[in-house]
Amino acid sequence: MPSMSTAPSSQDVVPDELRSTWPHRALTLAGFLAIFASFLTTARLVASSGSPTADLLAAAMAAAVGYFVADLATGVYHWLIDNYGGTDTPVLGAQITAFQDHHLRPSAITRLEPCNNLHVAAGVVAIALPAAGAALLPAAVAAHAFAGAFAACVMLSVQFHAWAHERPARLPPGVAALQDAGVLVSRSQHAWHHRPPHNTTYCTVSGMWNGVLDGYKVLEALEKVIYRTTGVKPRSWGMKM
Repeated sequence: MPSMSTAPSSQDVVPDELRSTWPHRALTLAGFLAIFASFLTTARLVASSGSPTADLLAAAMAAAVGYFVADLATGVYHWLIDNYGGTDTPVLGAQITAFQDHHLRPSAITRLEPCNNLHVAAGVVAIALPAAGAALLPAAVAAHAFAGAFAACVMLSVQFHAWAHERPARLPPGVAALQDAGVLVSRSQHAWHHRPPHNTTYCTVSGMWNGVLDGYKVLEALEKVIYRTTGVKPRSWGMKM
């Protein structure tokens, strides 16, 4: 009896550049450990507080603020990367190039293995969050809760962004529910960003700030200020019909 072929199809084979490497995994683990350590510090401060109930409430509120601010921060950063600099820009050049390629092949991000997708943001968090935690040691518990939540949301926003490009049938049920509830940025909302000139809906945590930034044309106003000050036009201006 002839044997049946079990060779994977070309669609099942993940190209090497999309795979996670051990350095990717190490950086991602370092980022998660930094976040875990930050939340442990918050928990320890609450437990040793003279008023744990009040401090727990303060920590929860500060973490919520960190989540809100992270959405805004990802939007502003995304706008900057999309519109300014180039391949030769120090430190950010490779990321700027990757973002421009993402506009050409938006669905490719869904094929990135998780640690390949997360490692750059995780590496930044692994360095910045412990430094912030050390600087905040004398501060109140709310400051530590804010820093941990902000860092976690910024780091994971890279994956939230990938999920906003994933087909609904391939999303984990919990992720789909969070998108539907507006906790995570949804596919339908983020899709607006991928219509030329790619100058709307930049925020990639929950997308809650997109309505403010787009509705009040905040980033467009900043672009005009930058142009009048420096003569540099954003890339999106060259894409307008």
